[in-house]
Amino acid sequence: PGDTTESGSPSTVMPSTVCRHDRRRSRWQGGAVKLTDLTGLPLTYAEVGATARDLPPGYRHVRVSQRIGTGRQRFEGAADAVMRYGMLRGAGLRVDATTEVAEVGTEVLGKLGPFAAPCRVVYVVAEENRRAFAYGSLPGHAVSGEEMFGVRYEPAEKAVYADVVAFSRPATWWSRLGAPVAALAQKAVTWRYLRAV
Repeated sequence: PGDTTESGSPSTVMPSTVCRHDRRRSRWQGGAVKLTDLTGLPLTYAEVGATARDLPPGYRHVRVSQRIGTGRQRFEGAADAVMRYGMLRGAGLRVDATTEVAEVGTEVLGKLGPFAAPCRVVYVVAEENRRAFAYGSLPGHAVSGEEMFGVRYEPAEKAVYADVVAFSRPATWWSRLGAPVAALAQKAVTWRYLRAV
């Protein structure tokens, strides 16, 4: 994929912040990530909110949907689970977040095995027939990009669907090296997200 400038580049960040950020990134690659380390860190991509519209070029794209049930009660239960990080937990991630329910600005630290995925919620959808949130990557994440987790109700057919939309590209040397394996892992985890609610 092509290269673009990351948001929060050194030219727009105070030098002391850049130094602190560099130290944190080094420590994270060794594994000791804490939720409190995420406060104030910049997102690692410029296309914030793009999972709600056309996905940006230069990234790997994911857009999947699966019917998960029928009826308003099923929708409300799935919506509650999604907004409480149920897709993530159901896919096997250990999740720490600064809020119990996703809201804009919430910092989320997902862990799968030895890998940490620091993110921040960038938007929330709270409509009558749709609930969702999207989070974006922070420094220390293996990829740069955004992922949306949602559920929707189609009244005409009384059907409930789980949706995942994402764009990402490798952000570390080891994720670039292992990109083909990472793409397969992302595909497997994405389907686990859909089955989790």
